[in-house]
Amino acid sequence: MSGRADSETHPGISGADDVEAAGPEDHAEGYVDADAGVGGGGTVGEGDAGAPDDAGAPDDAGAPDDAEDEWEDPAEVARRARWTAAGAGALLTLAGLAASLLRLTRAASALVPAAYAAGAAVCAVAALIGSRGRTRRALWLLIAGTMVMALGDQLD
Repeated sequence: MSGRADSETHPGISGADDVEAAGPEDHAEGYVDADAGVGGGGTVGEGDAGAPDDAGAPDDAGAPDDAEDEWEDPAEVARRARWTAAGAGALLTLAGLAASLLRLTRAASALVPAAYAAGAAVCAVAALIGSRGRTRRALWLLIAGTMVMALGDQLD
């Protein structure tokens, strides 16, 4: 039996001398059988030594039903983060350029459209580095670019 030295059930507790107690290899990782644990409050009778009952047993894959929905492929998570960073950067870049062009048509100071254009440029850089996998830096650049555009809005 593999595992820790104290993981074996004493024959007096299990009630069966010839049946091996359930070990960690009999259950899915992280699954604990309440009947097989030491001090579980109950005794293990004949015929069910180490066998989990069907009421609390995991499905065929060895994981509870909810765990299947929670597990995600790390590559898929990274791909989704890159697409999100690139998409948000492109969207904020287009918004900043549109605001810059709209402010150019007014009789306002040249500082306002320049602030929008500078914020759009920062967001464009964020979209570029976000698509290459630097999503944390892209997030901070998106925040900085949006703040520059907000400053331009305050100058208006």
